[in-house]
Amino acid sequence: MFLWLAFAALTAAVAAVLFTPFNGRLAVTGRRATSASLVYRDQLLEVDRDLASGLIGVLEADYAKAEIARRLICATKPENGATGFFRASPKWLKWTIVVFLPFVSISLYLPLGRPDVPSRPLAGRLADPGNDMAVLIVKAERHLSENPDDGRGWDVLAPIYYNAMRIADAEKAYRNAIRLLGPSPIRLDGLAETLMAGANGVVTEETRKVLEQSLSLEPDNARAKFYVALSLEQAGQPGQAKVAFEALAQESPADAPWLPLVNEHIAKNGGAPVVADGKAPGNPTEEDVAAAQDMSSSQQQQMIRGMVESLDAKLVAEPNNFEGWMRLVRSYAVLNDKDRAASALKRALSAFPAEGEEGRQLMALARELGIAAEGGTE
Repeated sequence: MFLWLAFAALTAAVAAVLFTPFNGRLAVTGRRATSASLVYRDQLLEVDRDLASGLIGVLEADYAKAEIARRLICATKPENGATGFFRASPKWLKWTIVVFLPFVSISLYLPLGRPDVPSRPLAGRLADPGNDMAVLIVKAERHLSENPDDGRGWDVLAPIYYNAMRIADAEKAYRNAIRLLGPSPIRLDGLAETLMAGANGVVTEETRKVLEQSLSLEPDNARAKFYVALSLEQAGQPGQAKVAFEALAQESPADAPWLPLVNEHIAKNGGAPVVADGKAPGNPTEEDVAAAQDMSSSQQQQMIRGMVESLDAKLVAEPNNFEGWMRLVRSYAVLNDKDRAASALKRALSAFPAEGEEGRQLMALARELGIAAEGGTE
């Protein structure tokens, strides 16, 4: 009921605003005409007195009255036809404003609006936020204000803040997560990227220390290695930067998505693009590539499958190779072998549970590829 009363009040306010040009302009015109009539009536009386006293003749009096009449007509004539417009049809225009506009508004609102949806106060939306990210963030913030030592909450909120470019909040969240849950490559890399965003992309000394801590936990961390190499480039050390970028390119898988960017920086620092040497598990060697050129399509497919199965066998012996599991799941998916991809995902989750950092990455990859942990597609 309150909503409809509000609509009625708004409609009345708009109608009053639209009425103003009609009523105001006619009132001004009426006052102007009355004032002019009084002035020129006095002038006509003055002419009659001058004629009676003999100050002017009859002919001069007629000319004076004619001039006064002309001025009176000009003073009360509509300006540029505007007053004529407002006088011509004020009634139907007012009816249009009063009836037609509200009718059209209501006719559009009923099919397009949702008058049946009850209002939801903030407390109700926080209790059932659905997919509303803004409400989810508010809910998480309220929870953390009451439970500031919930490291898991800070860990979840930190990347959300970063993606929303709330840099100061993201830094605070990453630091709290690291303090409460301990450092990990993902948290440290996230903090480093947040510090870089706050410094307009510059790898500061503080950021460099965070990256080095990340590399001490995960020496093969390509993300941290890239930023360390970038810090050398920004520090005006092109030779050392080139060596660092070349080392990263040589250690990377041949299909690594960051390779084109790394090669750009190699060229920027005076080097030549590097082709990955295939030392990472599951990558073809130069001999494999040369042999594949003389194979048929089915033979090439068989060779690729053999390489993937070789990686699978290595992971059975070395199950703690997280990057290997990620590559194996993706490889089986590319080969359209969803059953083996799901089996590899299940084994990977045995080594890296879903509630951990690596496990969450594995589950995210599974969702991206449409793979379920139990063997079917999602």
